[in-house]
Amino acid sequence: MNRNYIRINMTFKEKLYEIIFEAETKEGKLFDEVLLLLIILSVITLSLESIDTFHVKFKNIFLILEVFFTVIFTIEYLLRIYCIKKPLKYMTSFFGIIDLLSFLPSYLEIFFPGIHYIISIRVLRLLRIFRILKMYRFSTHAKILYLAIKMSRYKIAVFLFAVLNIVIVIGTIMYMIEGPDNGFDNIPKSIYWAIVTLTTVGYGDISPKTPLGQLIASLLMITGYGIIAVPTGIMTYEINKIQSKELTVEACPACGRDGHDKDAIYCKFCGEKLN
Repeated sequence: MNRNYIRINMTFKEKLYEIIFEAETKEGKLFDEVLLLLIILSVITLSLESIDTFHVKFKNIFLILEVFFTVIFTIEYLLRIYCIKKPLKYMTSFFGIIDLLSFLPSYLEIFFPGIHYIISIRVLRLLRIFRILKMYRFSTHAKILYLAIKMSRYKIAVFLFAVLNIVIVIGTIMYMIEGPDNGFDNIPKSIYWAIVTLTTVGYGDISPKTPLGQLIASLLMITGYGIIAVPTGIMTYEINKIQSKELTVEACPACGRDGHDKDAIYCKFCGEKLN
């Protein structure tokens, strides 16, 4: 009853914030669903436009649709800036930049018509694919995965550093064993072979010919299967830890970031009081 009373006495700006940044209300869910549908349609439009026959035949339709999507995403971006307490925090955040890139290329085409002399205008159109990254905010599970990656970034960095050391050492050894006669022309190319082999991709463009080289390659491939499991274990641990903490997807009214504990009173990123 108290919460309903608070919601009734909300200002327009607070109500707008709840609809745009929160997904726990009926209006918020509807906003997310409509925006998600528009993002998917815009990405499909971009994909179809890249087909030459479609681009020539339906050029005007693609233009109308792009203007429509650009206007919608521009309004959405401006409304987010308007209703959040700390606009600069949102604008400089990762997803604030993604939101900006989702419509900015369309305006670049308008104000810089001669830009195609420097770079193909289609390259700018391809930047609109950033719209698909906007879908992140609509999935609680995606947010949990994002937090898990963020929390395990140092462990993964150490793991990648160890892998880098392995491929450098193995690549150098294979260069000494196989040599240019067997396709291992230099150390960088040998390191490339080690990376391809360790990840069990095996393009086959370079392969060891000597018995010792083949033995090392076999051991490296077996090691690769074991190494693949390491980041999976790190991520699983972090996801379980996040879920055990029962993190909420409530967005901070000041910076717009989520991932707070359910009993949190203040934002752990900017210190603003949560709703």
